[in-house]
Amino acid sequence: MDAFLPYGHQTIDENDILAVADSLRGEWLTTGPTIQAFEQAFASCVGASHAVAVSSGTAALHAAMHALELGPKDEVIVPAITFVASANAAIYQGATPIFADVLEDSLLIDPAAVESCLSPRTRAIVAVDYAGQPCDYDALEDISERQGLAIISDACHALGGSFKGRKVGTLATLSTFSFHPVKHMTTGEGGMVTTERADLAEQMRRFRNHGIDSDHRRRSEKGTHAYAMVDLGFNYRLTDFQCALGLRQLQHIDAWVARRREIAERYNGLLSDLNGVQPLRAAEDLVNSYHLYVVKIGAPGLPLDRDNVFTAMRERNIGVNVHYQPVYLHPYYRERFGYAPGLCPTAEAVYGQILSLPMYPGLTDDEIDRVANELADVIQAAHIAG
Repeated sequence: MDAFLPYGHQTIDENDILAVADSLRGEWLTTGPTIQAFEQAFASCVGASHAVAVSSGTAALHAAMHALELGPKDEVIVPAITFVASANAAIYQGATPIFADVLEDSLLIDPAAVESCLSPRTRAIVAVDYAGQPCDYDALEDISERQGLAIISDACHALGGSFKGRKVGTLATLSTFSFHPVKHMTTGEGGMVTTERADLAEQMRRFRNHGIDSDHRRRSEKGTHAYAMVDLGFNYRLTDFQCALGLRQLQHIDAWVARRREIAERYNGLLSDLNGVQPLRAAEDLVNSYHLYVVKIGAPGLPLDRDNVFTAMRERNIGVNVHYQPVYLHPYYRERFGYAPGLCPTAEAVYGQILSLPMYPGLTDDEIDRVANELADVIQAAHIAG
């Protein structure tokens, strides 16, 4: 049988390994100069004024919500279709996530649903750039300006993307990124927050370091032992050797995003005539950086069971996946907040249809063709069985 193709995979070369090895031989393993170098390079890459490195994409979301001083009296609007961290980070702050429905054709947060979720307690909107496609930031900015709200861009899927000529990383009050191995670049685990506001950046740097106003390197340079904990923070630091890897990976972002877009175009062509398989709609006024390539299984008058297709593809060594179940239907949210089916009808309907196909720069054209051919065989078999 052909080799297993995962839905996502990191790209690591010998220069990456050498960069990490050189860092490990250096003086600083953490809180050293490579962190600042990585932050500056990342900020330059996305066009932001400030970037703050943290230990994961989840830590980035938490740091962003802490910087906005969200608390127990506040509500944060989050799309129903996203990874749980987008909502969990609000709960870490004692705030309440309020789930908005998504657009059927793109699975991005629906601005009209955001309007319906507003209350006097609303403080922020989490705009999740699902699968790599930026949200409608014009519509979200209109809401935020009228209501005095912050926008947190969960851009963990969208590094290298843009919206109407504006780069992802500059589209919101705070923008968060993940460097998990399946994302556009990796530091093993890791994350980043970008912002135009120096005060928020400094607050997040304290937050990642236990709320302390200096780190070991700064104290070493000043020849002092004294420090002050001025806030309650966490250990969300990213190490120097992870940042060394990040600096190397960052050099490939443009090429890797271009390859992801080529893969998406090839899938689009191969699947265009396959009845019962519909790719998500990509808007023309943006750059979709395709963290995921998601299709919807089924069509009017053509019932197809997504889970059966999932199982059949896995049996053929194609590592399809599903992103995501509506967050509020997870047991924790149902038990703690009393959520039940029916809250976001579009999200619940599309959850039963969506399937993520393999998408990463290392995929060859032959492997893309294999995925499409196997999917066509599975769909055809389902048609015959039906």
